[in-house]
Amino acid sequence: MIETYFVQVFISSIVVSLVITVLALIKTKLGKHIATQWQYNIDLLFLVLLAVPLIPGKILKLVNWNNWFSNNSPFVKNSLMHASSTIAASNSEKVTPDWIQDFSLSVNRLSSHTLITVLIAVWIVGMILFSIVTFLCHRRIKHFEHSASIIESGTIINIFNRCKVDLNSHHNIPILASTLVQTPMTIGVLKPRIMLPSEILSQLSEDDIYHILLHELTHCKKGDLWINQFLCAFQIIYWFNPLVIKVFREIRINRETACDASVLSKLNEENYVAYGLTILNFIGKMSQLSRFTNIAAMGGSKQQITKRIEMIASFSVSSKSLKRKSIVAFALVIILIITQIPIISAFALDSNNRKFEFKADKVIKEDLSKYFSDFEGSFVLYDVSSEQYTIYNREKSVERLSPDSTYKLYSALFALDSGVIHDDASIIKWDGTSYPFDNWNQNQDLSSAMTSSVSWYFQSIDKKVGQKKLRSNFEKIAYGNCDLSGGIRSYWQESSLRISPVEQVQLLTKFYKEELPFSSEHIATIKKVIKLSETDNTRLSGKTGSGIVNGKGVNGWFIGFIEQDNHTYVFATNIQDKSQANGSTAADITLKILADKGLYNPIL
Repeated sequence: MIETYFVQVFISSIVVSLVITVLALIKTKLGKHIATQWQYNIDLLFLVLLAVPLIPGKILKLVNWNNWFSNNSPFVKNSLMHASSTIAASNSEKVTPDWIQDFSLSVNRLSSHTLITVLIAVWIVGMILFSIVTFLCHRRIKHFEHSASIIESGTIINIFNRCKVDLNSHHNIPILASTLVQTPMTIGVLKPRIMLPSEILSQLSEDDIYHILLHELTHCKKGDLWINQFLCAFQIIYWFNPLVIKVFREIRINRETACDASVLSKLNEENYVAYGLTILNFIGKMSQLSRFTNIAAMGGSKQQITKRIEMIASFSVSSKSLKRKSIVAFALVIILIITQIPIISAFALDSNNRKFEFKADKVIKEDLSKYFSDFEGSFVLYDVSSEQYTIYNREKSVERLSPDSTYKLYSALFALDSGVIHDDASIIKWDGTSYPFDNWNQNQDLSSAMTSSVSWYFQSIDKKVGQKKLRSNFEKIAYGNCDLSGGIRSYWQESSLRISPVEQVQLLTKFYKEELPFSSEHIATIKKVIKLSETDNTRLSGKTGSGIVNGKGVNGWFIGFIEQDNHTYVFATNIQDKSQANGSTAADITLKILADKGLYNPIL
């Protein structure tokens, strides 16, 4: 779970960084044509992108973003393959016949899991440190508040009531005075309080106090305290991205300038200078503290003060033309933001690569857990005549996984269709490379290659068909996610190509019924080479697949169909484990289930 969130946050961070770069260029060219308040509104749109990966998938599913963009790139790619012996199957009593052979090579991965684990650890440590800093800042603010006294009457309250009238505000906000604060600030979210520095209150004129209270009350009315709360939360989550942190700094600056602009719009022009001088009184005070709390302080960094004074010095009420330009710019940025949401939400939903949307009228859920022992997995059986599914573990049955060697059935079909091999001319010579399986170290035809699952044979025909044609064929038959980005040699083995057990059954049903867009002759050839056994009334056909990563069996498949009298059943079994999953065990589980259902005789 934490790994999924890390990937989502990381991808969101990258996307936002790209958007930041684009908008920085736009602002450089068009900044003067966008009103101050609208610049702040544009900045706030970044928070939408940052929030997307944190939204629960069930909510994101309400908007079908995955129809906009496809998430077809795995986070971790595979490296070169090395030989490994087949992993031992379960110790339970086997019914798998000797003629079901399961050979597979191990895939070497760079220490991606370790790397991701380290990165996640660094990310969590960073979040903890930023959370501690934020907590300490909030505790300091609480200390300020505890030392403060409430102002209940007098000139300040009269001025504040005047501000409320001018802003048409009905907020009942307490005003506090503290000897520990150096600049006016507003604290709290649900119950905002305005805190003033008591030591300099006597030095301020009534106009200064009016400007201060008008500024702080404007923050409350505009909901800036809530915005700052989100900034604090996102700053903890995205602490590692300097561009995102830079945007947060820009948002805080633009928040103050937007607040200043709102205040100035309530003042007469002759009071602009006086308002600017009031701000200068608090230059540089409390700027660091406001970065880690939900306060809105009137002071700020020199960069903030400089930009605010420049804005005040050049302030004029926005013309209708400027407002129109600002609205157009804001709308364009909304469009830009919306186009990026599907990219991020695709990772948050994790549906295109990982889940298949399955709907069927006739589905029987069956508890077959006793067959699976300690393996995670699923079993899908489809009765072609009655069009009824029997499924164990519905959740796992729609999870997309690497097909491993089960893809070879379709690789062979594509090669026949492309003329790379022929029914009577399918031999490919062994190049002398030594493999750990004797059956691989010889010339192969389609039948022997399929029986012994000879990977080098199918890599060879895939290369001759070509990646472009392969991708077109996979898309033509809607094979899982159709993602071949893992490379022509290994896209099928614990890499980019993924398919769910339900999809395996649906596709194999179309194959069996000759409903795929390929010739019946070629389909008949594949049926012949995947036939495993035959008696008077039962024919079993299928293909195993094993996913072995760094010498450990993580994935096992057995897919196929069984023809019995006038009935045909299509099946797919998948098992997953940290070290012992493989195709032989998946086949053993499958045959036990079929035998108990009266569909298979283990003495065949």
